[in-house]
Amino acid sequence: MVAPKRGQNLFRVADKGKFTMKIYLDNSATSYPKPDCVYGAVNDYMRGNGASPGRGNYANAMAAEKLVYETRKALSKLFGAKKPGEIVFTSNATEAINTVLKGYLKSGDGVLTSNVEHNAMWRPLKNLESSRDVKISCFNVTRDGQVDLDEIAGKLTGDIKLAAFTHGSNVLGNILPVAEISQLAHSKNIPVLIDASQTAGAYPIDIIRDGVDFLAFTGHKSLLAPTGTGGFYISGLQLDTLKEGGTGSMAKSPFQPELPPDRYEAGTMNIFGLAGLKAAVDFINGKGVLNILEHKRRLLSRLLHGLNEIPGIEIYGSQNPDEKLGLVSFNIGNADPYEIALKLDEKYGIMVRAGLHCAPQAHRVIGTEERGAVRVSMGIFNTEEHIDLLLTALGEKLCF
Repeated sequence: MVAPKRGQNLFRVADKGKFTMKIYLDNSATSYPKPDCVYGAVNDYMRGNGASPGRGNYANAMAAEKLVYETRKALSKLFGAKKPGEIVFTSNATEAINTVLKGYLKSGDGVLTSNVEHNAMWRPLKNLESSRDVKISCFNVTRDGQVDLDEIAGKLTGDIKLAAFTHGSNVLGNILPVAEISQLAHSKNIPVLIDASQTAGAYPIDIIRDGVDFLAFTGHKSLLAPTGTGGFYISGLQLDTLKEGGTGSMAKSPFQPELPPDRYEAGTMNIFGLAGLKAAVDFINGKGVLNILEHKRRLLSRLLHGLNEIPGIEIYGSQNPDEKLGLVSFNIGNADPYEIALKLDEKYGIMVRAGLHCAPQAHRVIGTEERGAVRVSMGIFNTEEHIDLLLTALGEKLCF
């Protein structure tokens, strides 16, 4: 059997017993495929090393420790951090966001967030509202993904102790103006937490330029890494710990180390995943984030143009590719988005996401909180042919 090209995998057509191309367009959930170097790095580490970092004096353990440092260094370069030690590893962005929110916000504090947050941000905030009487204030993102900076400035009152919001909406696709919002927050000595789950690896991030105090990221989306990887950038601020335990350092002390990253990295980390993460970030740094963004926006322009040629399609968020990440959410008339996604997969081998995308707040903004929407999200290995095949399938309307 001939191996699939990058950006493709194979599936069997049941009635013919043949193999044909299957198209993956759900990269905002998890990127697929990964670069070959990621598969190789994970395999090589599992077979050739296997040791845990910071847990031994032998060569493999020290090599593991070096790998962790080099992964921090690669991410520092990608995000513009000054020191590798400012990068803390977690299992995903959800753990990172929980660590920052629960480690920073005190009883009665106020927090400013947006009205389009993913549940990774919204649910821990609601938990803190209940458990610590944290006051949640939301600024508005409109149906077409725009914000009013004057409204945000007016909501940064004395009660607000943290601004915490997404960098890019996983439903609308729009990018929020982080630098401008951060400047407003910092003028009132309010630190900023950014959820970069959708933007890390897909959109240029400069922590210093953008004025970010905490940046949560996940490995398995546009960073092209394995699942179970992620973390956060932390500036000079200190957090209460979310968990405590072994770190491989200061073992005599009954208390967690004071300094990052050890303070927030209790327990044995996913070293195999980090091997893949380093390879992925090296790949992205080599390609250049701007080049990756340009590729996705070419596909996005093609998709938006084609969707607008199909009667009955309602597109959500801005239709200006320069304002968006490589994703589009839409509905077709009164058709069930789940049925559309199912038929696209069954009849065309095209994989897209349907539903609320773990972001009911964003769907409430666009009026789809009951039915959800279809989401198409491009990856680095998608091609114009993939977009054209999707548009052909949608144009035939075989399922709606």
